[in-house]
Amino acid sequence: MLRLSITGLTSPLLPTPAPAVRLRPRPLIRLRLSALAAGAASSLSPSARSLRLLEWGKVCEAVASFAGTAHGRDATKKQLWEVEDVSYEKSQRLLQETEAAVWLLDNAGGAMDFSGLDTVAIESAIHCVSGGAVIKGLEAVAVASLMLFAESLQVNIKAAMKLDEGSRSRLTTLTETILDAAINRSLVKSIQDIVDDDGSVKDTASPELRRHRERVQLLESRLYQLMDKLMRSADNEASLSEVCIVNGRCCIRTTGDKSSTFDGLLLSSGSDAGNMIEPIAAVLLNDELQESRALVAKAELDVLSKLTDKILLELDSIQSLLQETIRLDKVTARAKYSIAYDGTFPDLYLPNFENETVTSATSGSAKETFSTHPTKKAWKLYMPNAYHPLLLQKYQENLDSAKRDVASAAAEIRRRRIYGQDIAEDQLASVLDSMKLRVSQLEKDQPVPVDFMIAEETTVLVITGPNTGGKTISLKTVGLASLMAKIGLYILASEPVKIPWFNAVYADIGDEQSLTQSLSTFSGHLKQIGAIRAESTSESLVLLDEVGAGTNPLEGAALGMSLLESFAEVGSFLTLATTHHGELKTLKYSNNSFENACVEFDEENLKPTFKILWGIPGRSNAINIAERLGLPSDIVESSRRLLGTAGAEINALIMDMERFKQDYQQDLQKAQHLLMQSKELHNNLELAQRKILDHTSAQRKRKARVISEYAVMARSIIRKKFQQFQESAIAERVKEEKAADNAKSERVKDHMPTSTAAMGKAHNTDTNLATAADDGKDGIPEVGDSVYVPKLKNQATVVKIDSSKNEVQVQAGMMKLKLKLQDVKVQKRKVSR
Repeated sequence: MLRLSITGLTSPLLPTPAPAVRLRPRPLIRLRLSALAAGAASSLSPSARSLRLLEWGKVCEAVASFAGTAHGRDATKKQLWEVEDVSYEKSQRLLQETEAAVWLLDNAGGAMDFSGLDTVAIESAIHCVSGGAVIKGLEAVAVASLMLFAESLQVNIKAAMKLDEGSRSRLTTLTETILDAAINRSLVKSIQDIVDDDGSVKDTASPELRRHRERVQLLESRLYQLMDKLMRSADNEASLSEVCIVNGRCCIRTTGDKSSTFDGLLLSSGSDAGNMIEPIAAVLLNDELQESRALVAKAELDVLSKLTDKILLELDSIQSLLQETIRLDKVTARAKYSIAYDGTFPDLYLPNFENETVTSATSGSAKETFSTHPTKKAWKLYMPNAYHPLLLQKYQENLDSAKRDVASAAAEIRRRRIYGQDIAEDQLASVLDSMKLRVSQLEKDQPVPVDFMIAEETTVLVITGPNTGGKTISLKTVGLASLMAKIGLYILASEPVKIPWFNAVYADIGDEQSLTQSLSTFSGHLKQIGAIRAESTSESLVLLDEVGAGTNPLEGAALGMSLLESFAEVGSFLTLATTHHGELKTLKYSNNSFENACVEFDEENLKPTFKILWGIPGRSNAINIAERLGLPSDIVESSRRLLGTAGAEINALIMDMERFKQDYQQDLQKAQHLLMQSKELHNNLELAQRKILDHTSAQRKRKARVISEYAVMARSIIRKKFQQFQESAIAERVKEEKAADNAKSERVKDHMPTSTAAMGKAHNTDTNLATAADDGKDGIPEVGDSVYVPKLKNQATVVKIDSSKNEVQVQAGMMKLKLKLQDVKVQKRKVSR
């Protein structure tokens, strides 16, 4: 039986075709591909080629991975690759931005998370609106999210600024634009009222949309009821299958050979898929449903079109907001990378002003200057405990991966125990223990940091030592650190860090064979070094790996010495070179611009320590290593005789220098430790002194406050008592006056005259009494008389009379007063017996 298929002709009678044989590429093709790659690499400029040799692209990828948005990652990589065109002023500005972002991450970290923004959708919305098209729902949601994020960022930045008064000047260059941005809340509300979070238009967006959607729901319900009724009323239910949707129309898929019991339109048929039938009773409903859906789509389009017009009015501000957000995301990526790997803010200075004291141009804490370093030495480049960023990144990734494996294995064991699954306890425990052992081993095998301490007068540094000792890594570490500081990244080293600003970093590292130009390794190196020598200036950094290698040792050493002397004279501001030629180590003793260093080698364990010993030339370890590895003693002794006593003496001298250097480093570390302790004790003493002064001042203020409070209370009590005394005296006086008035009225009633003559007599009597009272007022009272004091509105008793001064001393209750005679009125004289 012959079967035809879309993909081809197959038959059980035909043999199965043999599988295709993959041909291996010929060596000639491989050589040509390698030649093309080498030709492309050779066409690069020396500075661009140096970036490739230093693996700068991997650093760019690592930094960009900390950006939260797609546009932020692209912008970060683009900016980092432009490191060659960055001026010193721009480098300082980039470092200030990174420092400000680090401060914000410490004080408002959650606000600097850009991962929730869809910049691709926002950019699509801008292009859509500016091109006259209607915006999509998801694009509108992305625009609203951008505006809400910017508003939240403004609030958090302002709140963070209140934590530190000096932070405003530090954050001005970074946040000025975003803080000045005006957020249109009405537009955000319009988007939220119209579009749901998933991008769909809400029913409440317009009355027409709600009405048409309700109509669609009604028609769909009626269609499903109709379909259910048709399927239930069928004679042969076995031949009916299910309800299906074909091109938006509700149909019934039937199976079997028997015909259906309802009239309908056959839309499609097939032995496997069955027959797709649209019942006649459902045609009108399907038509109405299609029309209603079209009306729904039109209503949604109308709503989105009106929303597009509103967004068009704010398009410029949205574009500016997007660009500023991408810029902040780019800066935050640099800050997050610097924090993640515990970087240090570098003191970046211009090489032409290396003799001046250059301080950080930031408003944060004062940076330590290098003229006061404990070593009392001026440094051209100072980076203690510096790490190669890619090695540190790889180590951190391996450690994190191992920890995740341990967590996953432990979670899997718990899951199996919870669900009662069979587990091999011993096997799983062994796997988990091995994973934990790997984690602990990784934690112990951390990358070894390198100390870089290059003196101010040094122009060329020659590093010697065995292979795999870390010479090349040291060169790359310095080169990458220079590029990172130039582009605004923190340097992965301990504080403090001082590094020059280089206009370019040139490197000649690795095997430089060129098949297209028929160049050997030696020729490739020479061509690259020649290009570097032609382009480097007095502000450049030059890194040369294995200078003079690849040819006759004597000629290579001579050529290497000439090259380094050329760079020392006019070639660069700083040159670092590694070599195995012992002759290059002697340049230090004839030229003050040279300095030696070597990578340390542990002869006991026969492996390098990856540490650099400064000021010490490297020595040969080949004969000693051969002896420890078990080479016959006669061969070892013969090698030493051939080397000569001079070489042995030089090696012994270098060993003594290494030992003295190690002792010096130990003593220096001890001195620095003691200095740190003394500084800490001094700071603690100053802190205690300030606390004592503050406590004394607080106690003095508290005592004055307590005395003042008690004085206020005493004055209040005295005032209250005096007021009570006055009130009681007035009440008593009023009572006495009232009693006197009552007595007088009684006397008047008892002597009331019955005739006119008597009344006249009484009138004369009253007149005489009034005259007597007036005489008493103007007379001098006697001791013991009761007088009335108008100023006190109270009665008093005369205690003493001084006629010469026309004064009288009276006592009113507990008070004694001296008054003028005219200030008192005699009310009652003392009766003498």
